[in-house]
Amino acid sequence: MHKPNPSPGDLAEFAATLIERLRARAPRVHCITNAVAQNFTANVLLAAGCVPSMTISPEEIAQFVACADALLVNLGTFDAERREAVGIAVETVRLNKLPWVLDPVLIDRAPSRAEFARALMKDVPNVVRLNGAEFATIAGAPGGNTALAELSRRHGLVIALSGETDLISDGARAAAIANGHPLMAKVTAMGCAGSALIAACLGVEADAFRAAAAGLVLLGVAGEVAAQGAKGPGSFAAAFIDALAALNGDVLIQHARVN
Repeated sequence: MHKPNPSPGDLAEFAATLIERLRARAPRVHCITNAVAQNFTANVLLAAGCVPSMTISPEEIAQFVACADALLVNLGTFDAERREAVGIAVETVRLNKLPWVLDPVLIDRAPSRAEFARALMKDVPNVVRLNGAEFATIAGAPGGNTALAELSRRHGLVIALSGETDLISDGARAAAIANGHPLMAKVTAMGCAGSALIAACLGVEADAFRAAAAGLVLLGVAGEVAAQGAKGPGSFAAAFIDALAALNGDVLIQHARVN
């Protein structure tokens, strides 16, 4: 059934209700992410009201993923142990019908990493979150609304393209989110944590398009609020976690810039 394109106000209001659902349900989010991102990602998920786990041990990851509400697969640290863990985790979400997010970090830098990401897309993650260079590597074309819709339809998933304005498409619906602040690019793992937030939203919302949009609204608005009192990247990182923990529906609706 075709779903109508949501209005900007609808998506802003949806994000406002979703933050309360995260806090009420405290979804478990298992993250296979890069080594430099683990601590910040865990703190961001905790600030949003979620329960993170991070193990990549092949002996136990299937049990952790099976107990989770959503999975994040981030290719930032592409070592042998994580590669094995990803295979086990993706099979586990398939067997348990759990939602998951693929963040194909730096696939534009190494062909072997790009090949692995393409193989993972055949397992149909609910959302693929990536930047412009990563999108061009996967799609073979620059990012834009038409290219996003085409890639989304081809693979049957939601594409969330980060940039100065974030673009989201499921092949039929599209949204653009203009929230955020330049300091976000100065903090390592900010994008990784954004992908984890999308996974958390998927843990409480079955509509992957709305979940992805809400996750990026939460990320961007928290960044704008944090920047108001930050003196630089160091204080901004701490302020971001505080801002996310304090977010409420009124602040989200007031600050959300969705088209």
